[in-house]
Amino acid sequence: MTSTDSISAAPGAATAPPGEAGGVLGSRYRALTLGIISVVSLIAFEASAITTAMPFAARALGGVGLYAFAFSAYFTASLFSMSVAGQWSDRSGPLGPLFTGIATFGAGLVLAGSAQQMWMLVASRAVQGLGGGFVVVSLYVVVGRAYPERLRAKILAAFSAAWVVPVLVGPVIAGSVAEQLGWRWVFLAIPVLILLPLAVMLPALRKLPRPEAGGAPDRRRAALALAVAVGAGLLQYAGQGREWLALVPAVAGLALLAPSIVRLLPRGTFRALRGLPSVVLLRGITVGAFLASESFIPLMLVSERGMSATTAGLSLTGGGLTWSLGAYTQSRSRLEPYRQRLMCLGLVLMAVSIAVVPLVLLDGAPVWLVAASWVVAGYGIGLNVSSSTVLALELSPAGEEGVSSAALQVSEALGNIVLVGVAGVLFGAFGGGTAGEGAHGASDAAAPHSAFAAVYVAMAAVAVAGAAVATRLRPKERGTKDRVRPA
Repeated sequence: MTSTDSISAAPGAATAPPGEAGGVLGSRYRALTLGIISVVSLIAFEASAITTAMPFAARALGGVGLYAFAFSAYFTASLFSMSVAGQWSDRSGPLGPLFTGIATFGAGLVLAGSAQQMWMLVASRAVQGLGGGFVVVSLYVVVGRAYPERLRAKILAAFSAAWVVPVLVGPVIAGSVAEQLGWRWVFLAIPVLILLPLAVMLPALRKLPRPEAGGAPDRRRAALALAVAVGAGLLQYAGQGREWLALVPAVAGLALLAPSIVRLLPRGTFRALRGLPSVVLLRGITVGAFLASESFIPLMLVSERGMSATTAGLSLTGGGLTWSLGAYTQSRSRLEPYRQRLMCLGLVLMAVSIAVVPLVLLDGAPVWLVAASWVVAGYGIGLNVSSSTVLALELSPAGEEGVSSAALQVSEALGNIVLVGVAGVLFGAFGGGTAGEGAHGASDAAAPHSAFAAVYVAMAAVAVAGAAVATRLRPKERGTKDRVRPA
């Protein structure tokens, strides 16, 4: 959901012909709009369905210790493909990377549904991530080139709305399929569903104007993105080890990741300099803390409270709805002067909600506590994600809005990778690798309880740190803008 909140106009963006009437569902754009929204909805359904089915998959494959990496592998791979897709779309249009992304994404789902070991499932999720990065960026370019400026806000609002129904029905359907037919069918059924929307939008995509001949691809930026992805992967691998030899991949990963990500993001991002650097940093903190916390909720409810996957997945649906409500709240024009305060409030709400979630592990605590907490957390992140896009574009000098939008997405992906990875390391370090192995007995309950608690305490602390960063989103002097260093 988060990555559809930012977009900048692509070179050669479409403009409405004189006298052009109608909206995104008018005769000129109807097929393209329906196709795009269907693709976004299926991606949203996949995200909520996989989160619900993953506890079944991890326990069936005996790989609960690698649970977090089944999520972070997706974002690690997508971090690289986003950069490649952007350059590819600029040179030859979005059709090629879009269909390549769909094919790769579908292949990853098939591989995941066929996995016989947990490491195979993690690798399959990385293949999905490569495809997902291509798809997301290509859809941005389609919007920038196919729709006139007056319609872009409407189609992007439809992107967010396209997540509502999948968030509601995804966990129910995925949980039922996993329980009745098996977790593999949650992965294997999705590729077939995407064929119809592609067929609907293909004629409109073929009519998009070809971009003017561009320069050579920016291999330096692609190399930096590859270094970031490989470095993040090595760090995650090192986090699985408990011996001194694990320091070798950890040092190598850090050596690749640190200098590369500094060059991909605005100068001063990791020092939380006022203005645009802090906006970019906050995007990664907010989304990463939210996803890392959400990823462990179904596993905790299934393995520790004995809930079904369907019921556990339903505990997340309220957060998806209030995310949209939070995004609507921050869009109100009368609240514009208070945007920074709203974002700080959103992080505080997230911190409190994340800290409340593990209380469900206490004897006598009601299980609905998780669902209630996630309703509040969803509203908090809804106040932040769209606001960060608004501020980033506002603080960007003319002509550099695209660089700022790219920086937001890289920060978001990195936040997901790092914080989900940190959650996985904490989970394993406190004995979480045994979660579910004694699901029918209570003898191993203490270790999983401490493992879950470690994850949520850490992510609540990250959200508190984000609230501090949210006080630095505006430059000291109005009218001054932090520039994004061109790649």
